[in-house]
Amino acid sequence: MSTKVAIITDIHGNIPALQAVLEDIDRQADVEYIYCLGDMVAIGPDTNEVLAALFERADVTMVTGNHEDAVLAVFEGREPESRGGERAHHEWIVENTDEAFLRRLLDLPRALRIEHEGKSLLFVHYHLDSADNFLPIDRDPSSEKLDTIYNGDQADIVCFGHHHPVHFFESATRTYLNPGSLGCCDRPVARYAILNIDSQGIAVELKEISYDNRQFLLSYEQLGVPAREFLLMAFHGNQHMGITSEEKS
Repeated sequence: MSTKVAIITDIHGNIPALQAVLEDIDRQADVEYIYCLGDMVAIGPDTNEVLAALFERADVTMVTGNHEDAVLAVFEGREPESRGGERAHHEWIVENTDEAFLRRLLDLPRALRIEHEGKSLLFVHYHLDSADNFLPIDRDPSSEKLDTIYNGDQADIVCFGHHHPVHFFESATRTYLNPGSLGCCDRPVARYAILNIDSQGIAVELKEISYDNRQFLLSYEQLGVPAREFLLMAFHGNQHMGITSEEKS
């Protein structure tokens, strides 16, 4: 017996990237579950479309991320951690997102433990402290550092996101996987991972799916997304600057 699952994370309001990945998953036919590790919202402008696509599927389970935290703080009238342009961006996301979707986000867990084929899987947006707060991003992670964080944990694999590059470590204790941001990349690819799980272990397959991101990148300007110059530079490598005037028309 074996179980195949997909791991996606950090979609960040990018519906064409998500659609490309879901189509690739559906073509495989034998993927039974999709686990989404948070930050479905913000950065990109397609939050409504992304949440609609995720919520309408019975095979998707989600945990919450730091951008959900920030957006929901605005939604509930609490003081968000974001400031300046980031706060204006989160306020814009709330103003342009269906309230029913925001209320459903309130119910998402911060961490999820699942067992498949006798293997224990832990899903988090990022590593949590004892108070369930996200730890600061470690930009040079290693299996040794991660083993220290998860010392004593029974998980066979820890799947996380938040930091957008791909991370894949195997220690004597467990596997650590960040499949990379699905929606934010300096190339027109959407990243995710497949886990093939059986009683012998967990095999990890890292995936990159090419897609057309031109209209998505142009939509930042068309929709007047706050902080768009920074977002397009920091999270999409200024790919929009390579789009010709003919493509824009």
